[in-house]
Amino acid sequence: MGFSEINNELTEKYMMRVFGRDLMLVKGRGSRVWDDKGNEYIDCVAGIAVCSTGHCHPKVVDAICSQAKELIHVSNLFRIPRQGELSKKLVEISGIKGGRAFFSNSGSESNDAAIKLAMARTGRDRLVAFREGFHGRTIGSLAATYKPAYRDPFKPLLSTCEFVDYGDLDALEKVVDENVAAVFVEPVQGEAGIILPPEGFLEGIREICDNTGALMICDEVQTGFGRTGKWFGFHHTKISPDIISMAKGIASGFPMGAIVAREGLEFSPGEHGGTYIGSPLACAASLATIGVIEDVLPDVARKGERFRQGLSDQNARILGLMIGIQVDDSCPGIQKKLREEGILVNCTSNTNIRLVPPLVITDDEIDTVTDVLNRVI
Repeated sequence: MGFSEINNELTEKYMMRVFGRDLMLVKGRGSRVWDDKGNEYIDCVAGIAVCSTGHCHPKVVDAICSQAKELIHVSNLFRIPRQGELSKKLVEISGIKGGRAFFSNSGSESNDAAIKLAMARTGRDRLVAFREGFHGRTIGSLAATYKPAYRDPFKPLLSTCEFVDYGDLDALEKVVDENVAAVFVEPVQGEAGIILPPEGFLEGIREICDNTGALMICDEVQTGFGRTGKWFGFHHTKISPDIISMAKGIASGFPMGAIVAREGLEFSPGEHGGTYIGSPLACAASLATIGVIEDVLPDVARKGERFRQGLSDQNARILGLMIGIQVDDSCPGIQKKLREEGILVNCTSNTNIRLVPPLVITDDEIDTVTDVLNRVI
């Protein structure tokens, strides 16, 4: 019995059966990955918008290996090398005036931190979010996640959240009052199928929050770190949120997340913490990742337009390298056929193909992906 068969047998026997999987990827370089049988794919999933610098980018690999030889973990009982440097960088690229950072290990944890901070500083206990939005699966972030299949088995949830349609400012204005701690919004709804906001939507949320004292939280977990062609999705507008949450593209696949909050919003000593957050390895991976993205970011919008031209017959929804294509209930079959043709994508909201390839994807790879997509669809 080979390695793959042994691994699969042990997985079936000892792991909880949460994930439906039938493909094992064992190697990656750039925008390409290989499975355990040697088949090669162009990866337009990228760890679900995580591997923005591509798989095993040499600068990220070198940063992790070098740091691992010096110090892997000490906990936040002590000052941690490069935390200050990374905090400064996150505040700078976010553009949040007077901002301060707080680290986590994932996007869900980042949103947990954002919820706690909003409640602590406003003294309020209600949230408002948007239908079809996704903000995580932890018991805290789940409150702001819409999908009933994710929420219902765990009710009552710790926080009360009301949902309105994405893009509907009139409905939002009716439910946001002096009891609402925060409004949660994705600048682009990712899990819903790459749903772009209507013009003026984020600006309208900002105004409603200003009028009621609620905080505006931009969930940039999927849209951050160059994914939309700018550092963060809200940078396509002139507004500034009170808190942004981030993860995914922050460290090229090393588990990490963070929030950045504006001046005057921060945790008091003892209000929040974590054993692993902002570890030396995570900070090294993130700083190297940001360095790579700084180089490739100016070209992301152009690559998105190349996808748009190649997919002109598909009515694709595109912002930077976030691409959604409506295919109704044929999505699983198309996804399977694309995999057979050497292209990895995933289905979101059951009826949408989502492509979130590495930011380093080449023009030739884009052309191959669009040619195969058009033929298969």
